Amino acid sequence: MKKTLSFISLIVCTLIWGTTFIAQDTGMDAIGPYTFNSIRFYVAFFAVMPFVFLERKKINLFVKGNEKKFIQLMIPVGLSLFFGTQLQQVSLLYTDVANAAFFTIFYVPLVPIIVYFLFSEKIHWSIWPSAFACVIGGYFLTDFSNATVRLGDTLVLVGAVFWALHIIYIGRLVNKFDMPFLIAMLQNLVVATLSLFLALLFEEINLENIKLETFEILYAGILSGGVAFVLQLFGQRNINPAPAAIIMSLEGVFATVSAWIILSQILGLGNIIGCTLILFGVLFSQLIPFYEKKPKSI
Repeated sequence: MKKTLSFISLIVCTLIWGTTFIAQDTGMDAIGPYTFNSIRFYVAFFAVMPFVFLERKKINLFVKGNEKKFIQLMIPVGLSLFFGTQLQQVSLLYTDVANAAFFTIFYVPLVPIIVYFLFSEKIHWSIWPSAFACVIGGYFLTDFSNATVRLGDTLVLVGAVFWALHIIYIGRLVNKFDMPFLIAMLQNLVVATLSLFLALLFEEINLENIKLETFEILYAGILSGGVAFVLQLFGQRNINPAPAAIIMSLEGVFATVSAWIILSQILGLGNIIGCTLILFGVLFSQLIPFYEKKPKSI
């Protein structure tokens, strides 16, 4: 039951992320990427803050006496999210949403590779074909007929490394400290503050221009930065990083389907093949380990 709820949490989280790409892209019509990310994550910080009071007993129980370990795990969580979001946001200045969504999916094969080499943890064999199916599916979701590899694509690829690290360290942190609201609030504060520092250095902060992006900021802040990241934390409590990354690769599918529903973009054969491959990867990674654990009938 717990794993089922975690699975649903990751699906809803991914649904929100998949639809946020459009808000991230259009949210920079009047402001820069660092300003957008700073305000977006401050909004997420304040959206999550009231719920932290629900965890005050857990905070006293888990953190007291383990402050050093909590900080050691919280630092890579905050920094990996910061670098991942910055690279993804800046990349949208140089590439399109489709390419950004595809190259972000490269965190799927990176997670098991990093887990294996960095922590020497065994990975179930089903992860590898599932990750391969998700990457190929992401390719089919994107139209590369007239595309060339651009600066933005390279930025997203580098960002995929940090998204992979974020998923890995979130898994380790939430399993040791079961406080999803506190973790979400703190990581949002880290990203918002560091983004503000970059905005002050490299951009001109104009309140009138910020007001023009109110809807995009609220959507990306409250839903993506607030609700979705909390759901990710709830989801990863009972699902390991590698299969969690495969589930979250569905954001490419949701991005494509939402563009079809909201923007009336027609789904081509490549889009349908891509969606099917990613769905296959997700189901394969979840069902094969489950059936292997079932006792054989005599």
